[in-house]
Amino acid sequence: KISTTGEQAGIDSFNGSLRDLGTRRIDLLQVHNIRDTDVHLRTIRRLRDEGKVRYIGITTSFKSAYEEYERIMRREKLDFVQIDYALDNRRAEERILPLARDRGMAVLINLPFGRGRLFGKVRGRTLPPWAADIDCSSWAQLFLKFVLAHPAVTTVIPGTDRPEYALDNLHAARGRMPDARMRERILSYWDQL
Repeated sequence: KISTTGEQAGIDSFNGSLRDLGTRRIDLLQVHNIRDTDVHLRTIRRLRDEGKVRYIGITTSFKSAYEEYERIMRREKLDFVQIDYALDNRRAEERILPLARDRGMAVLINLPFGRGRLFGKVRGRTLPPWAADIDCSSWAQLFLKFVLAHPAVTTVIPGTDRPEYALDNLHAARGRMPDARMRERILSYWDQL
């Protein structure tokens, strides 16, 4: 990600990433939180033309930026968009996710656990028995499968620093996924908590 202002600062950030990762090429480079987007998208496109970047994207996790984010999505040809989306934060469903799907942009979801809010809401509660119908054995898997099952979503970035959580999260990619009816059941259950 490039999360800075100014062309040279963006180039320096990219070069630092290459150095830190020990590589000469990055698959996906994103303008983080749409900061100085026009400048950085020009830089990223030049890097793509030079063979140093494969895909171009933008990110945000701030609802206050959604309007500008959508304008950028309509104006620019992007390969990826990264947006926040969770059971308790479904605003991206209104316009961002449909637009990404219509424009053929891959969607990365950040904050699928709502910065931990989802776990706080279910603390002390057992997983509903019907969660087994989609092969969930933990709340994390249920939360992730709900997000992954949205037709516009490509992948989810759960973000954890604990190996046991990473392993549990991986199980969300296995087994049955919620269909539209099961997603509605999950939403109904959630909204009644």
